[in-house]
Amino acid sequence: MKQILQQLIEHKTLSKQTAKEVLINITRGQSNASQMAAFMTVYLMRNITVEELEGFREAMLELCLLPELGTDQVIDLCGTGGDGKDTFNISTLASFVVAGAGYKVAKHGNNGVSSICGSSNVMAHLGVKFTNESSELRQNLEKANICFLHAPLFHPAMKEVAPIRKELGVKTFFNMLGPMINPAKPKYQMVGVFSLELLRLYSYLYQKTGKRFVLLHALDGYDEVSLTGAFKMVTPAGEQILQPSDLGLPTYTQEDLAGGETVEACAEIFMNVLQGKGTAAQQDAVIANAGLGIYCSDERLTLRESLQKARQTLENGLALQSFQQLLNSK
Repeated sequence: MKQILQQLIEHKTLSKQTAKEVLINITRGQSNASQMAAFMTVYLMRNITVEELEGFREAMLELCLLPELGTDQVIDLCGTGGDGKDTFNISTLASFVVAGAGYKVAKHGNNGVSSICGSSNVMAHLGVKFTNESSELRQNLEKANICFLHAPLFHPAMKEVAPIRKELGVKTFFNMLGPMINPAKPKYQMVGVFSLELLRLYSYLYQKTGKRFVLLHALDGYDEVSLTGAFKMVTPAGEQILQPSDLGLPTYTQEDLAGGETVEACAEIFMNVLQGKGTAAQQDAVIANAGLGIYCSDERLTLRESLQKARQTLENGLALQSFQQLLNSK
């Protein structure tokens, strides 16, 4: 590890194979806490390369537990986090809207590291039980159209790294990896990223996967469609910059999307939105992201049709029903 750190300090980059080996060695406890912290900090100081990101992804997928869902025809809606915006749980809510609309969702989530309340925090608070048992996950998918994959249960190798990430309290390259290492290996993915540079890297890597994907970055820094301004969208067909008005939606302010300052407050916002009691900004942000998730899942629908389906699903209580079915699934 000393040699690797020296190489990185000298502004050299790692090959894909070296990056993979280094991460495997780290997760096997072959580096001390200071070395791991230094390694993560490097990628706060400079951009990660495609080869490094690809190597890290391969290492994590090689080490993870793979659930047997019986299908890969599922979608994950996930942001990298690390945008520093502390919004409410938009992509998690959007996941239930997509499930309520009739599409199978394998939501990969974790506790917040650089945010107050990650998807796992709010799910646990609301009573969702985490499992890595394939039979239970299949049952969740069948009953609720959604299963929740709590990352630590599928990535045991991360236990060496988790305490250091928490102590650092800032985004690291693990934020970049999160959406790429869903153990269900979903065929469809909608991913929000926190920077244009990362959007470029993701575009390159996802073009090679054969997945149907929608990659998103709001130009004012959000890792999702925030409706606070223009956003960039990349699909297998190309890329475009869209305004909220292109989705038939208003433009909102950053304050409109603020999350709660506690897990309890985040959970209250979450349930308000599902029950149709959220603010116009909260409802519309969820509809925008869910609409893009439906658009990713269903190539028969136009973007406008997908958004309309998302709105109907949320307003008709089908997203709430999907959440309740997951909660009650045994």
